[in-house]
Amino acid sequence: MSDTGTGTEAGARPADATAGPSLLPAPGAGPEGPRPPGGPPETESGEAPRLGAFLARAAAGTAVLTVLAAVLGLVRDQAIARYFGASDASDAFLIAWTVPEMAATLLIEDGMALLLVPAFSLALTRRASGETEGGADPVRDLVAATLPRLFLLLSGGAALLIAGAPWVVGVLAPGLADPRLAVDCTRLTAVTVLTFGITGYFSAALRAHGSFLPPAGVYVAYNLGIIGMTLALHAAWGVRAAAAGVAVGSALMILTQLPMLLRLVPLARPRLPRFGRLRRRAARSAPLLGFALLAPVVVFVVSRQSQVLVERFLASTLPAGAISHLNYAQKVAQMPMVLSLMICTVTFPVVAQAMAAGEHEKARRRVERDLGLAGMVVLLGTAVVLGHAPQIVEVLFQRGAFDAADTASTAQVMRVYALGLLGHCLVGAYAPGHPALQSVERTGTVRTSAGAGAAVSPAWAVERRWPRDAAHALCAVLRSRGRTLGVLTFLRAANRAAFERTDAAYAETVAARVAGAVDLAQVTSGAADRP
Repeated sequence: MSDTGTGTEAGARPADATAGPSLLPAPGAGPEGPRPPGGPPETESGEAPRLGAFLARAAAGTAVLTVLAAVLGLVRDQAIARYFGASDASDAFLIAWTVPEMAATLLIEDGMALLLVPAFSLALTRRASGETEGGADPVRDLVAATLPRLFLLLSGGAALLIAGAPWVVGVLAPGLADPRLAVDCTRLTAVTVLTFGITGYFSAALRAHGSFLPPAGVYVAYNLGIIGMTLALHAAWGVRAAAAGVAVGSALMILTQLPMLLRLVPLARPRLPRFGRLRRRAARSAPLLGFALLAPVVVFVVSRQSQVLVERFLASTLPAGAISHLNYAQKVAQMPMVLSLMICTVTFPVVAQAMAAGEHEKARRRVERDLGLAGMVVLLGTAVVLGHAPQIVEVLFQRGAFDAADTASTAQVMRVYALGLLGHCLVGAYAPGHPALQSVERTGTVRTSAGAGAAVSPAWAVERRWPRDAAHALCAVLRSRGRTLGVLTFLRAANRAAFERTDAAYAETVAARVAGAVDLAQVTSGAADRP
């Protein structure tokens, strides 16, 4: 279990990191790059939109809520360890926990955002351009056409999962001696197929409208629901209280976003006699949910969770508590893993800049130094885990039903996990390609620079097929409705400052508008439907 929510991978991105840019009031971009957010033109009300300040506040608020969710996630795990230890009961809960683990990635963190953020962005673009039919609101049409059918689809999926819970448990953990408790918990957590889907829908709509704090706070509400139900009902319901807390917490995720959603997004009941017309309107704003677009995300979810699925499958044949020992060991081992991935993330732009400047030898030396530093830090963390694993587990979890024997078993597993920390670090370093291709691969922005002043060589720009006097570049991918339409590149000469983070944030906003306009043009011309 991750600290913030349900994912188990150390490098999992926060839900807001995948949201994409919002359609905020955007000043024009000149030929030398996007205008800095500090000086946009005034709006009709005479007030200049301060995009940089808004993004800074949103980022700060998101960071605070993410840290709070992580702390509550640790408290959640400690509560479950205290009351249920590492036993057949905690194993049953963790098997049932597999459902929200996979549903969160598919319906909140990646799949729903991939499909619906561009869809709402396109609808907002049509609303802003005034291209509506009979005065209809494209956003209202999109919600009315997609939300009811999504609700029915998710409700059917949750119902099937509840009915088929015995079969699901048999597939996930065939070695359980008595699967009845795991079946009961799975039926409770199956509700998240519906609630996570609605949460993901609301999050995508709010992010497209430029509201980031409510989506960032959903895992705070989620963990509070699990903690509250576990503390209140563990004596009466046993571990089923924690599973019920998953259902309650997922409902709180919806309620956390509902007030802001009602303020920003026009909700309306679809009129059934006119549903065909409503569907045609929505189709021009954005596509309905398609299985073809979701297929890559489903594959990603399964591959991301493959380690956990294999561990629980095999550990189900071991004595009771083995699945729990693996979970708690992975929980603690994630901390140095996250550190190693952060080091690799910091290494990437440094190496990219050297490669962009054509200084391959410098890049090689930089990679060697950075890998040496990362390896030293990770090996130090590995040594700490290997030498003090029992003490770490004792401080974090040994209380209540989690006894000294559980601490010893978890510490042994932690030491095995620690052997892979260095690999997690080293695998993150690689030589990047063209900045535009990097932008497509990362589904975001890429900044690069040849340097400053008269020493800049024209070969840097010519090699990348840019104008000879270009010295700084900023590439932003154009994506709409889950499709990559191209890359938007901003260039500056050597006498200008290099692009900064505020420029990159603003470029994402411009790219969202350009992608929406290009996609809208393709839809209206019929080009998007041709192979």
